[in-house]
Amino acid sequence: MASRSPLKPNAVILLSGGLDSATVLYWAYQNGYRPACLTVQYGQIHAREIQNAKKIARSLKLPHEICHVPMPWKGSALLDRKIKMPRNRSFNAIGHGIPATYVPARNTILLSLALGWAETLKAKTIFIGAHQLDYSGYPDCRPEYFQALQRAFNKGTKMGRFKIVAPLLKKDKAQIIRLAHRLGVPLQWTWSCYSGGAQPCGTCDSCRLRQAGFEKAGLKDPVQ
Repeated sequence: MASRSPLKPNAVILLSGGLDSATVLYWAYQNGYRPACLTVQYGQIHAREIQNAKKIARSLKLPHEICHVPMPWKGSALLDRKIKMPRNRSFNAIGHGIPATYVPARNTILLSLALGWAETLKAKTIFIGAHQLDYSGYPDCRPEYFQALQRAFNKGTKMGRFKIVAPLLKKDKAQIIRLAHRLGVPLQWTWSCYSGGAQPCGTCDSCRLRQAGFEKAGLKDPVQ
């Protein structure tokens, strides 16, 4: 995909290096936005995703900032190896209850960082890759959460009139994968595994949802 000539960004996108955020980035880009990419290193065990985020941002020649905001209080299997990582759970179990991979207030922290950069850039739109399989289990992925946070952002900033946009919110994983395929997302550079190894573990919730999504979409996962 050809990149556009450099223009002042009019959106900030939280780019983790995962499949969902990469799809949102390409969706925004192809819908006329000039995005700046923000990746946050918050102490996640699966920090390998950050290298993938660099490749994905570079593929569109976009501005990319990596912000280091460690969360030393832990409180999640994504931050603390002493907390058991959920593995080989049924899909019914994955969709119900708050899992051990929930990171306390993560989206509030990440979106606040994105807001700070967006206000500096005078960009009105903040994109995030949350979707319905997330908000069934994560309290900070619910539609009403984003609506409330957007109101708070607009009350608490000089510029105001910000929008938090989650284009994938009502899509399942197979629908996201089909969309990514149509958009030309470099899926071989996306990383979903929570375990932090050199290869996907295949047993964590994120790996299992990705595998099932590719199977349902009728496509081969280039990472496998």
